[in-house]
Amino acid sequence: MVKGRPKAMSVMIIIATVATAMTDAAALAQQVPCYFVFGDTFFDNGNNNDLVTNAKSNYLPYGIDFPKGPTGRFTNGRTIPDFLAGLLGFKDLIPPFAGSSPTQALTGLNYASGASGILDNSGKNLGDNLSLNRQIGNHFRAITRAGVPKERLKKCLYTISTGSSDYVNDYLVSPPSLNGLLFTPDQFAQFLVRVYSFQLKVLYILGARKVALFGLPKLGCAPGLVTQGGGCDEKANSAVKLFNTKLRALVDDLNKTLAGAKFTYVDAFNTAGLGLRNESCCTVQPGQILCVANQPVCANRNQYAYFDAFHFTEVVYSVDAKSAFTGQTASPYSIAALAS
Repeated sequence: MVKGRPKAMSVMIIIATVATAMTDAAALAQQVPCYFVFGDTFFDNGNNNDLVTNAKSNYLPYGIDFPKGPTGRFTNGRTIPDFLAGLLGFKDLIPPFAGSSPTQALTGLNYASGASGILDNSGKNLGDNLSLNRQIGNHFRAITRAGVPKERLKKCLYTISTGSSDYVNDYLVSPPSLNGLLFTPDQFAQFLVRVYSFQLKVLYILGARKVALFGLPKLGCAPGLVTQGGGCDEKANSAVKLFNTKLRALVDDLNKTLAGAKFTYVDAFNTAGLGLRNESCCTVQPGQILCVANQPVCANRNQYAYFDAFHFTEVVYSVDAKSAFTGQTASPYSIAALAS
């Protein structure tokens, strides 16, 4: 017990620091007119609830630490976009696109969908999802329906976290998928980033100028992907690292070629879950990823990196959001700089 106290205390200090920052930010004026969120399970806040898919989290123990309970967030509490909304001075969290009112596009929407990817077919082994292409289509319809002026959209913040499903539900599956057979890891990363680049340019045409792209974490270290010996799957991590390197280069290229654009890259590979227990906090069946409904969870959730076998806990997301906002993990711009 004594041996574990310094780690627990350091985690509690981080939580207290983030909580203070959140309180201070809440007192500030809203820093951007609107905030739009795109991505996968790391950012989803309820868009999968009514889809025919196994990638759902609108049941306990998900949301056990969230004021409204289970909402469709794949964690025990808040996600990175939730924390960023607070740091940006928003009084309310950004709502999911599903079930939103037309006027909500004036202040922001979350289009993220669990198991979705850059490629349209990624995650379809689990059922339906809103791929990044579909999310961009929903965004176009939302801002058109609400008549959001383009000059307003240029001042908004956009955050995107995608690509994980393209790996865990496609390229890295066993037996190999078609992409796993056709591409080397470097070729697949290049292919993904090329498609992603086109999608980002469509968002730019629609008005996006301040965009934060979140890189992928060490997918091979997630409890559901570790090797039988308990170590990280370094083959998976190596493949992801190639994607992140090319995504970082894409950020530089977009900033050079798109007039008025400010893209930034957020590193999640070297930061997420450091110093925390690399185990699932909730009850997960062998070979599965998601929590079993209404089964026991760990009591000391602030000491765990993962809530289920793949998705992080609220404490990880709180630290990741703050470090991206302040610029510790974001380059060439902090999210605070994008908002200013």
